[in-house]
Amino acid sequence: MCNDKGPKKSNLKPMITIAIIEDLTDYREAMRSLLNRSEEFACIAAFADAETAMKELPEQCPDIAMVDIGLPGINGIELIKFLKEHCPKTLCMICTAYDEDEKVYEALEAGAYSYILKSSSPSTILDALLELNRGGSPMSSEVARKVVMALQKKKEVNEKAKLTEREKEIMEQLSKGLLYKEIAAKLSIGVETVRSHCFRIYEKLHASNRTEAINRYYNKH
Repeated sequence: MCNDKGPKKSNLKPMITIAIIEDLTDYREAMRSLLNRSEEFACIAAFADAETAMKELPEQCPDIAMVDIGLPGINGIELIKFLKEHCPKTLCMICTAYDEDEKVYEALEAGAYSYILKSSSPSTILDALLELNRGGSPMSSEVARKVVMALQKKKEVNEKAKLTEREKEIMEQLSKGLLYKEIAAKLSIGVETVRSHCFRIYEKLHASNRTEAINRYYNKH
């Protein structure tokens, strides 16, 4: 197990205290060295596993915990849940090689405020730590895109749910290329009723025409 404490720095400006939880020795040491060479940060502890971190961090509660997901034994996501409860003021940053959708969402749901890939440059990681400490939620561009796409998909699902059963029936007929009068005859309703339903469908799906509504309803982007 590893618990490396960084050197004390004499500086009038308060240091941002960091704990690293990373099982790869070379990367852990590189990050610890990077932080302790900077003017803004002080690495007060570095752990090779979550179990040791869980024992010691509640007494230290650093400003930020840099957490890897793929730790031996208890993984980083479970560690973040623990820190959320026992060190509520500690901000958790995921620093990992994983960018799979499932890992990203699990980490954010667990309480991580930042998600940075290890492939990021040292300066990018330092900037992300500063931004996190200032109240931001920095993420690697690849991760941010996944989050945005997930939110858009969720919005589309919610928009679909707003349609009534009759509107869904009309959407199905629209997708088959039927005209208003053909839909009216098929569903035994008036043409103007079909037109009114279509107006509401376009409004709910934020579409300006039949093709756009069909594409949004059936996720054909």
